[in-house]
Amino acid sequence: MIDALRSQGHEVIVVAPPGASDQEFGSDAGFVTKLKQALPKWAYELLEVSYSFLAYRQLAKAVKQHKPDCLYERYNLFMLAGIWIKKRLRLPMLLEVNAPIFEERSKYDGLALQRFARWAQGYVWRNADFTLPVTGVLGDIVASYGVARERIAVIPNGINQDRFSRAPSLTQAKQDLGLQDKLVLGFTGFVREWHGMDKVIDLIAGDPADSARHLLIVGDGPIRQSLEDQARRLAIADRVTFTGIVSRDEVARYVAAFDIALQPAVVSYASPLKLFEYLALGKAVVAPDQQNIKEILEDNGNALLFDPNDSHGLAKAIGVLSEDINLRKKIGDNAKKSIDEKQLTWTANASRAAQLFQRLETHA
Repeated sequence: MIDALRSQGHEVIVVAPPGASDQEFGSDAGFVTKLKQALPKWAYELLEVSYSFLAYRQLAKAVKQHKPDCLYERYNLFMLAGIWIKKRLRLPMLLEVNAPIFEERSKYDGLALQRFARWAQGYVWRNADFTLPVTGVLGDIVASYGVARERIAVIPNGINQDRFSRAPSLTQAKQDLGLQDKLVLGFTGFVREWHGMDKVIDLIAGDPADSARHLLIVGDGPIRQSLEDQARRLAIADRVTFTGIVSRDEVARYVAAFDIALQPAVVSYASPLKLFEYLALGKAVVAPDQQNIKEILEDNGNALLFDPNDSHGLAKAIGVLSEDINLRKKIGDNAKKSIDEKQLTWTANASRAAQLFQRLETHA
């Protein structure tokens, strides 16, 4: 988004913790993750709240120096500084919302400061001029906190077309990775247990010994070791490749080698970045049939969707695409067209954001 805004002639001043934009693809948050694991929940959450005061000073200094016309913030729980600056200096503000972090952390990590965390989330959402949830499903959650519908603008994630236009062909990408003559099932990102990659490994283990199907996992994650152990135990370690962490600029050359791109599981409100990368490279996508996914994908159009409640649904969809090269090509062609048809790029998103700021200036 930052690059896209700058390419359109906007000056963007970034105020963020050191190294916040340097995270590699398929990795976790490094030091922050370790700190979170080491401290009691209440202590870590108090540190998060306290950081708002430091961030406020940094923002105030940047605003004084650069005199911006507006603020654009990516929402995070307990981050109140942006709203404080907005209110004090009366700057228009857009708030990008990628997840309902209060609900997410309550479910998966647990929160000690429950009441304060919920209040903080609602306070920030209600006080931004526009909230920008990445899906309509997430937009409904934002509205449930009392945010007026006319101040909610759904803007899905997107891709940098320049980065993906330089990707190699399918044949070249496979040769570069030593996967020529393989039917490559591919997954990118931080691999977690709920992604269901163990089911894909079981699927490959059920193939005959001379099967061409090969699983390529691009990224890392907490269950990588258990997946590697599973592949060895099932005697198919040679049919599963783990790249580990790769730089974001390298992602396209790996995804280019996919015949079938896997989005095996996703939370109900997310707009997965990997999905747009799959589409941009014209891959035959397999994804769950759920509302947030259907905001972008159409079954048997630009993807093959499966019932996430069917324990065999993912395997069935992969099987259909594995056996039908014409269907893979049709879906892949439609996938690539989706990027332009639905304007799923950061360039388009930057234009939408600029238009919202112009509306705010007009009514100021």
